[in-house]
Amino acid sequence: MKFLVLVSASVALVVAVLVLNPGHQWRWSLWKSPVADMVVRNAKIYTSDESLPFADSMAVRNGRVLRVGNYSSVQMGRVELRGISKKEEFLRRVKEAVRNAKQGSWILGGGWNNDFWGGELPAASWIDDITPYNPVWLSRMDGHMGLANSVALKLAGITNSSEAPIGGTIMKTTSGEPTGLLIDSAMKLLLPSIPEVSVEERREAMLRASNHALMRGVTTVVDFGRYFPGASAKQSWEDFSDVYQWADCSGKMVIRVCLFFPLETWSRLHHLVNKVGRTLSQWIYLGGVKAFADGSLGSNSALFYEPYADEPHNYGLQVTDNESLFNLTLTSDKVGLQVAIHAIGDKANDLILNMYESVFSTNGVRDRRFRIEHAQHLAPGTPARFGELGIVASVQPEHLLDDAESATKKLGIDRAHKGSYLFKSLLAGNGQLALGSDFPVSDINPLGGIKTAMKRIPPGWDTAWIPTERLSLNEALKGYTLSAARACFLDSDLGSLSLGKLADFVILSTDSWDDAVAEESASVEATYVGGVQAYP
Repeated sequence: MKFLVLVSASVALVVAVLVLNPGHQWRWSLWKSPVADMVVRNAKIYTSDESLPFADSMAVRNGRVLRVGNYSSVQMGRVELRGISKKEEFLRRVKEAVRNAKQGSWILGGGWNNDFWGGELPAASWIDDITPYNPVWLSRMDGHMGLANSVALKLAGITNSSEAPIGGTIMKTTSGEPTGLLIDSAMKLLLPSIPEVSVEERREAMLRASNHALMRGVTTVVDFGRYFPGASAKQSWEDFSDVYQWADCSGKMVIRVCLFFPLETWSRLHHLVNKVGRTLSQWIYLGGVKAFADGSLGSNSALFYEPYADEPHNYGLQVTDNESLFNLTLTSDKVGLQVAIHAIGDKANDLILNMYESVFSTNGVRDRRFRIEHAQHLAPGTPARFGELGIVASVQPEHLLDDAESATKKLGIDRAHKGSYLFKSLLAGNGQLALGSDFPVSDINPLGGIKTAMKRIPPGWDTAWIPTERLSLNEALKGYTLSAARACFLDSDLGSLSLGKLADFVILSTDSWDDAVAEESASVEATYVGGVQAYP
């Protein structure tokens, strides 16, 4: 068998010693499940259970079946709705979860994408009959919309008279009844009703997610925490102390992590950095602060200059007001913190670029490496501004596979084609392009991301979506390695196999780059962290 070791072939070509995922969130902590004694996977299991006759994985605990299904649902412990294309399958998986749950316990999960079954949004009425005694919360694949059943809505006190907070939407019927869908900041009406995940469960989830990352060849991640519109800012700090510091002190860390915290908690991070510095250990780095400008395309909450084609009166949501964003960013920058802000729609991206420019003008010149997370849809002329201002565009190639069809429907052919996922244009304008996964919104699979960045061919398509925006192999590799490391000030230690840097690298099952980016022709044979084999 031939092997490809990701090393430096020349001074100019730096390859994937570090596969850094600087995406939206590293949301390992949302996976809640008892710990299994044994997990059987990649099998052909006949269950004799009519509701699920066949499965590929099974978890066992104390001699009894703990969970059975596909590998992702067994290992991560959630109702896995990713990739399903039929309403019937959506309902079947919820029904299966209810069958395995105690009466009154919460059914949690997500990953659904309504575009896969024609666009119809799910509603509480879909699942109320099969979940009469269990509250349910199922987040959309982008994390900016979720579905609650009627039991959950009642627990949260959400009725037809409820009003959504600024930056959020409670979807309602024409008669004013909540449909069960909550968008962006409206989620904070319900999330406090969901019981806290125990410290032990969060620790186990982090360890499982870390091992999953190693299996994919990922050695360092950027973790934005359990922070999104509607979530509590304290959760990121709880995970820092209860999970990451625990794992570090216990010798259980296996991948490196750069942590970002909610923008509103900048003073706490500033105090910590002043006390201990940015490098806590060989495993944990303190990054910066994160905020949100808008929602997502799939939830029709990304902020655009023009309305959605399928909702002529909807321009999207600005989830944080301009004054708050500016003041918090200005203050964070004054004390030397790096700022990252989520922006997807063209108007949201321009708002953040304008705000960043004002901050620079006020606070003066320095090496900031401010970031915009996603930068998916840009107005004419905007890609060049990233380069002019020195802003990092932190993008996720795999998202375009999900968005190619929906962007055309939601924005129209012309807008979608001219302004979506402009990777090459960002580089042409001397922009800093960092590539990542946004796991678990998309799979944590750098090989897949490299292929997508180069080919841009969505499922079922024969041709590339906006072929002029394809990246070369070198550009895609650099985006996942050195550029990603530089985007969080880690390029002095990571991002290339250079003298004195940490020896983080992966070995692939081929010695051909053409094979490595071809369909299912290469896999990760081994992952090394600090020169030590960490996988398998």
